[in-house]
Amino acid sequence: MIKEVRETFNDNFKQEYYNSLKNDLAQTVGEPCAFRISETPFFISKELKQEVFDACDSIIEQLWKIDFGEIRKKFIPKELQSPSTLGNPHFLAIDFGLCDDGQGGIAPKLIELQSFPSLFMYQSLLGNAFLKNYPQIPKEGFHFYFNDLNDISYLADLKRVIIGDDQPEHVVLLEIYPEKQKTRMDFWATKQALGIEVLCLTKVIKEGKKLFYEKDGKKIQINRIYNRVILDELLQMPDLKTDFNLTDDVDVEWVSHPDWFFMISKCIMPLLTHKNIPQSFYLNDFPKDLDLANYVLKPLFSFAGKGINLNPTFKFIEGIKDKHNYILQSKVKYAPIIKTPSGANSKVELRILYTWNDTNNRLMPVINLTRMNKGDLINVSYLSNDDWVGSSISFFED
Repeated sequence: MIKEVRETFNDNFKQEYYNSLKNDLAQTVGEPCAFRISETPFFISKELKQEVFDACDSIIEQLWKIDFGEIRKKFIPKELQSPSTLGNPHFLAIDFGLCDDGQGGIAPKLIELQSFPSLFMYQSLLGNAFLKNYPQIPKEGFHFYFNDLNDISYLADLKRVIIGDDQPEHVVLLEIYPEKQKTRMDFWATKQALGIEVLCLTKVIKEGKKLFYEKDGKKIQINRIYNRVILDELLQMPDLKTDFNLTDDVDVEWVSHPDWFFMISKCIMPLLTHKNIPQSFYLNDFPKDLDLANYVLKPLFSFAGKGINLNPTFKFIEGIKDKHNYILQSKVKYAPIIKTPSGANSKVELRILYTWNDTNNRLMPVINLTRMNKGDLINVSYLSNDDWVGSSISFFED
């Protein structure tokens, strides 16, 4: 997006820089990353930055006009609702595809949004690893943090949100078999930085309404859960043996409450309007004269279907029984905007990450996550067999 910065980066790229970056990250957390890291960050101009945050501000403003009580009843089966106090959503991720605007330019288009924690600690490590190992990255005038945050204040913000007023030993990062998750690098980085335990759901001890875990032969009470368990993933493990379920009524503080995962998600996209938001319809309520060639079919949650259908047909739709669990979303055309040594340019998806700020009583942007690919789906699970694709971060022009 910034021609001179991209050209300087590409002209001075060396494979040894990339190898050093990966080695740095592996040494920091104790193992190599389980997903592919791109060779390059992305550089975003002031103009594109402004357009991205104008869209983000509009989305967040519209969020608080939604009746989430009604959304909760409509989209979360009663048996999957957690009885714990809902509270505020501690996290928000807003995903944009950087797309061809049809006029030779680039426009951010909303792909999805999710009130669930992403790779907050890993992204900080990745941004600093790029700065450390790539001398051609500008050291001034570009930042991957937002709101004037730096390494120290960003870590303080995560401590405030995740640990709160509690002691680290009473706070756990909860996952299902965390050592097997592709995102585990973020878990280990979070443990190192915050001093909290990474705990498998199967290791939680429940006594009445209180939760505990064992460490060094000592039973420690859990007061606060930094929740990384995705409930619809858990539902695909019916034989998993646990003392505790996310839907139990227990004396803990959730960061964030499990129900926010469902309530701020693709399920509200048909309710949002903005020039950077593709038109969406619920599958059980869409115009019958819709040209499906211009739409993609998406399940709201993975327990509702097996994935995205890029080329839905009326016949295929007729065979879906739980139509309320799907949306049709207007297709967007990702722009191949990152020049790469191979000649095939990479496409970009940009995720703006927010944390809840009690002082301002609102969600505030803190850092970003960027993904690159050369195929149809921008996802580290669907990478093309190429280089200059994968997990990355964007540096925004001041």
